[in-house]
Amino acid sequence: MTRDLVVIGLGYVGLPLAQEASRAGLAVTGLDVSAGVVDGLNAGRSHVDDLSDADISEMLERGFTATTDASVIADAHAVVICVPTPLTPEGGPDLGAVLGATRAIGEHLQPGQLIVLESTTYPGTTDDEVRPVLEAGGLAAGRDFHLAFSPERIDPGNPEFGMRNTPKVVGGHTEACTDAAADFYSRFVDTVVRARGTREAEMAKLLENTYRHINIALVNEMARFCYELDIDLWDVIAAAKSKPFGFQAFYPGPGVGGHCIPIDPNYLSYQVQAKLGYPFRFVELAQEINAGMPSYVVRRIQDVLNDQGKALRGSRILLLGVTYKPDIADQRESPAKPIAGELRDKGAQVEFHDPHVVSWRLGAESLACVDDLDSALDGADVVVLLQNHSDYDLPSITARAACLFDTRGATSGPKVVRL
Repeated sequence: MTRDLVVIGLGYVGLPLAQEASRAGLAVTGLDVSAGVVDGLNAGRSHVDDLSDADISEMLERGFTATTDASVIADAHAVVICVPTPLTPEGGPDLGAVLGATRAIGEHLQPGQLIVLESTTYPGTTDDEVRPVLEAGGLAAGRDFHLAFSPERIDPGNPEFGMRNTPKVVGGHTEACTDAAADFYSRFVDTVVRARGTREAEMAKLLENTYRHINIALVNEMARFCYELDIDLWDVIAAAKSKPFGFQAFYPGPGVGGHCIPIDPNYLSYQVQAKLGYPFRFVELAQEINAGMPSYVVRRIQDVLNDQGKALRGSRILLLGVTYKPDIADQRESPAKPIAGELRDKGAQVEFHDPHVVSWRLGAESLACVDDLDSALDGADVVVLLQNHSDYDLPSITARAACLFDTRGATSGPKVVRL
């Protein structure tokens, strides 16, 4: 069987890619190390927020299949790597999954194939880490096969921008490799942007998220001193963003979560330190500020209770929304976890509610979402809005809560304290 595409890694990046390619008429096979993921997909079950079971069924009807058998790589025209790249305990990039996928490709690599890395990493990974593994069997990138990097730009839960209408950056090992990657993605992506090479494409992804990381840190730090100066930062931002040029609004919050912003800038900081011997100070300062927000939130909750003549120890704290962004179930790097952990360490009784999360792992314990939100609101000393899900009736919550600490600037009123 000849396949147009094999996607390695069927998570929040690889699955939407496979879906859009299938819709465009490509013969797509998904490859994953998890038998549970593979079995679920072949049975029509989705495990990511942005695709429903109906979406998976549609893919299967179009010929999509999932497998754990890496031999399917040998029959593919293109192979795209979409595996996770977390951080090591030391703060550097963990390329274990990327190199594992690369070795699997190397064992089945065929002349004329296009190999694309989409997993976020530091500049130089495609040429310095992936290419030598692929070339170990005797085939050369740029001569016998095409090699490129194309940063994933999936934004889970975004109803406006998806795989097809988000411009796709591609950078190849050679100009011909870039051409091959651009031609491939043009089959199912509206706009393809050619970068000079793999390093430029890798750096583009890091610049995007470093830009966001630093600007979020800016408004998070402003939130702290605006509170001390009795300035409404949300009103400040609303006024500033009325300028039609030269300003983009960013908003403070309880911390930074997700798969990109808390992690990706560290790849760049790590590489600058490792290669050049000096720190990327903007990133390190932003990381320090954003990582400190959960503790700042806990201190503010403690201040709210003190104003009521109550101690944090023994108080009931209800956390609303424990995912890293609104209207999805993804909890990766959510600041809700360190906030809840610190509250419990200080003796508070912590409960949570989230319309997208049934149970929440907090350390060694699994917490169940409260069954009755109204009763939980009635019994809480402080209700903390961490994530503003669209399912929440904020006027009703504000009216019912004895005190609402709003970390998202979404409410107002005499019983509301904003970050």
